[in-house]
Amino acid sequence: MRALVSVVLLLSTAFADFDVREHLSSSTRYEVSRDLGSKHFTEDPSPPEGCVPIHLNLVARHGTRAPTKKRLKQLEELEVRLSELAKSMKAGEFFLPSGWEAAWRGKFVGGELTIPGEEEMFRLGQRIRERFPEIFSGDYHPKISPILTTQVHRSAQSAVAFGMGLFSNKGSLGDGKHRAFSVISDNKTNDIHLRFHDCCQNYKESKAVRRPAVAKLQNKVYAQVSAAATKRYKLPFTNDDISSLWFLCKQATSVLEITTQACKLFLPEEVRLLEWADDVELHHLKGYGDSINYKMGISLLSNVKEAIVSAMEESARDAKFLEKAKLRFAHAETVLPFACLLGLFLDGADVKVVQEEKSVAIPPKPPLPRLWRGSLVAPFGGNTMLVLYKCSIQSPAFRVQAFHNEHPMIMPACNGSHFCPVDLFLDKIVSPHLKHSFEVVCFQPKKVSWFSSLLRLFGLRRKPSPDDDHEL
Repeated sequence: MRALVSVVLLLSTAFADFDVREHLSSSTRYEVSRDLGSKHFTEDPSPPEGCVPIHLNLVARHGTRAPTKKRLKQLEELEVRLSELAKSMKAGEFFLPSGWEAAWRGKFVGGELTIPGEEEMFRLGQRIRERFPEIFSGDYHPKISPILTTQVHRSAQSAVAFGMGLFSNKGSLGDGKHRAFSVISDNKTNDIHLRFHDCCQNYKESKAVRRPAVAKLQNKVYAQVSAAATKRYKLPFTNDDISSLWFLCKQATSVLEITTQACKLFLPEEVRLLEWADDVELHHLKGYGDSINYKMGISLLSNVKEAIVSAMEESARDAKFLEKAKLRFAHAETVLPFACLLGLFLDGADVKVVQEEKSVAIPPKPPLPRLWRGSLVAPFGGNTMLVLYKCSIQSPAFRVQAFHNEHPMIMPACNGSHFCPVDLFLDKIVSPHLKHSFEVVCFQPKKVSWFSSLLRLFGLRRKPSPDDDHEL
């Protein structure tokens, strides 16, 4: 019993100055991520004199959601496993998580937007309206501020919650003076703008080939944490136990706001390691880890370009009817490629690599610092915005500013400027990625070198290196 008390005291001391909510990778709540971003991205410059916003492109992930059906099954299995482990505990030892089962027991469907997720998106809509009154001060019209979503309920719910915040006090419905607004979606099977990851055959095949390397790296991390936890608690934890307990930690924190149970089983350095393993998965399978991950987003990028060019043309001739915003709600698999196409969250040396559409090395392992963190790049509700400004005094006449999770960002190709000249934006950021069509990127067979074909023909492979699971 004395040993257990020592362990509890050790963990309490270790967590004293550590906020686990900031280390949940893509399971991080939006408000937590936004506050975390404020520590990293402190610049918020005013637009150049005479420049006013005239158009806004938004690409947003859905808000905090409940566990999906597949994950509910995993939690059900974890409940059984924890019961088995509890039998190995001595009387008076109660450090395994308990009481969390009631939140999900008996549920057969999942993945829906939670109440906190609704609130995240509602407040996001309110803040964007407050920040850009020039764009959203007028009367609502579905062609002036079109709202688009995927045919997945949590994204559609997010679009509705966002719209309620954006247009609150703009109508006459209920105490909130809401008004009805339109939400549009493409068919899930051919949505090449917001669900391209489901439509791109080459990506799906490439992801299946690359996934085992990610699983190998993650299992190595789980084994390291499992060995430490087994020694610490004198319980036979397996790699699968650690994986499931880490998932429970993330869900309990983001959905139930409970940080004192599953998360407290891990030391801060173990949480950082588990977070890194999740971030590597995001990077390798959805981000800069392979060029197909972001090249498949070119239909979305092309759509954004068309909206910007159209807004400039309409504004140049002082058209009375002008689309002022295009608001899109989708998934992490949508936001991540879009952010990558813009070159966000890159170290300087990697900018040229992405412009040449090559793969970027995985993020450095803790304790080394890294820009690529899921909690910053793709939390629940994570979003990327491009705001177009029209300038009446200074040249050039149009500029583009990027935001990620509402924080102003400098796109690497914009020569250090927050307000990128639109010609530079189109020539250096957009055009290099639009040299191929979606059909070519996603359905044209990938060329294989004659040497690789020869090795495959004779069943030969390069001798594996001990570090291959780290290199991916």
